[in-house]
Amino acid sequence: MDSDRLPVPGVVRLPDGRFVYDDSPATITPAVPQQHAAPAPVVVQHIYQAPPDRTVQRIALGSGVGAGAVAAGVYFGPLLVGVLTAIAANLAILALLAVVMAWGVVSVVRSVGGEDGKRAASNVRRARGRH
Repeated sequence: MDSDRLPVPGVVRLPDGRFVYDDSPATITPAVPQQHAAPAPVVVQHIYQAPPDRTVQRIALGSGVGAGAVAAGVYFGPLLVGVLTAIAANLAILALLAVVMAWGVVSVVRSVGGEDGKRAASNVRRARGRH
């Protein structure tokens, strides 16, 4: 084994044939001129985002109610929104049905009314100021 071909630069061969480590500073690290490191740039961040609103959880946990109230709020909150949406949809359908039925009744009354209905409509028009 030849000391010139060894991968570790700190290993030297003594005259008696033994290999030893040379731990002198010159063999461990070569002399490198010292360079001054550039200071890290200062980054200033302005964050304009509000933290998430956890008012209900804070009130529930602060009043000693515990995790059950928080879990109920998490579970029943979206459930309540769904129920209210379904009620609003039902009311909208009922309002549409009422409008369609009123339109149908008015159409039937106008078509069946005859002369009396036409005279009553013209009297109403005159009373409102339209001629």
